[in-house]
Amino acid sequence: MVDPTTTVQRLTAELLGTFVLVLGGCGAAVLASGVVAGGVLVGIGFLGVSFAFGLSVLVMAYAVGHLSGGHFNPAVTIGLATGGRFAWRDVPAYVVAQVVGAVVAAAVLYLVASGQPEFSASGSGFASNGYGDRSPGGYSLLAALVIEVVLTAVFLLVILGVTDTRAPKGFAPLAIGLTLTLIHLVSIPVTNTSVNPARSIGPALFAGGDAIAQLWLFILAPLAGAAIAGVGHAALLGRDEPATPLEDASEG
Repeated sequence: MVDPTTTVQRLTAELLGTFVLVLGGCGAAVLASGVVAGGVLVGIGFLGVSFAFGLSVLVMAYAVGHLSGGHFNPAVTIGLATGGRFAWRDVPAYVVAQVVGAVVAAAVLYLVASGQPEFSASGSGFASNGYGDRSPGGYSLLAALVIEVVLTAVFLLVILGVTDTRAPKGFAPLAIGLTLTLIHLVSIPVTNTSVNPARSIGPALFAGGDAIAQLWLFILAPLAGAAIAGVGHAALLGRDEPATPLEDASEG
């Protein structure tokens, strides 16, 4: 059967999905993680931010995943291509759409956040990722590298597993959203959690300075982890089957 979805629809879905992911997840971190009301800290904290990222992926996977496969992340696209579940020829266009969506979301978030008196994107970090002095817990470059590679690999293994045609139908967005929540619960204190180069690029462009200087790690480490998972899953757990749309194969 010929896929009726057009290239424009797929790329628009990826742009919108990544936009909501960055706006929802990073927006929760910037606007709601540490709100003080009446002298009392009432923000949502790490737990709330973790769920914001997971819920953002979950809702957009159900909303537009049937159009594009619901990647919303260059690492996911690379991992699926490495695992033989996505065409390499489509990778560049998907990555561009994802990065554009992330940057637009960061721009919207910056406009909102700058409405607060004395707001500074560079001073607050603007939900950007970092290591060393820019790590929430002061973790080293090596620690940041290891956790980003390992957790991105875990994320891709889950995605590849739940989108296999042998997996239960219809539950993949839920599993993927909860996995992203778990990943954030573990790694926010270490790197502020990337596992997604587009998510890292958007806020870093507005935070500037050291956020941009350290951005290389949050591009390379997730891509490396995704490639490792793609190769490993294909060799050990997968089978020779074409990628299928989210709606038909429990996610994509």
